[in-house]
Amino acid sequence: MTAVDHPRVLLVDDSEVILERATATLSHECEIVGAVKDGQAAIAAVGALRPDVIVLDISMPGMNGLEVAGRLRRAGSTVPIVFLTIHDDEELVLATQAAGGIGYVVKTLLPSDLVFAVNEACAGRRYVSQMR
Repeated sequence: MTAVDHPRVLLVDDSEVILERATATLSHECEIVGAVKDGQAAIAAVGALRPDVIVLDISMPGMNGLEVAGRLRRAGSTVPIVFLTIHDDEELVLATQAAGGIGYVVKTLLPSDLVFAVNEACAGRRYVSQMR
């Protein structure tokens, strides 16, 4: 994938507050094409909205982000996934990469890391927030 000037981003998080924060952070450099609160809606939205990048929470009720990523990959989706999570955990970083993720942003670092992670994902490069 090559860099995209104004990437189309799908946000997936069960927290309205996080969706609002992510939208506010990304909206100057990205087009937010959708914001959904669960895994089933995310899978449907990817097909309907055709985002350049998915920003995906890990911990959601029902289908978690790792399951969503797995289903998308098995269905043939190649859209880059940046995981956005509260988990500051090296092992989980590896799990997200195994599930097809290219980025990993800790929610406490959302303001400083999310735009960069999305741009890196569009360029096909991995990004992981600095762990404690």
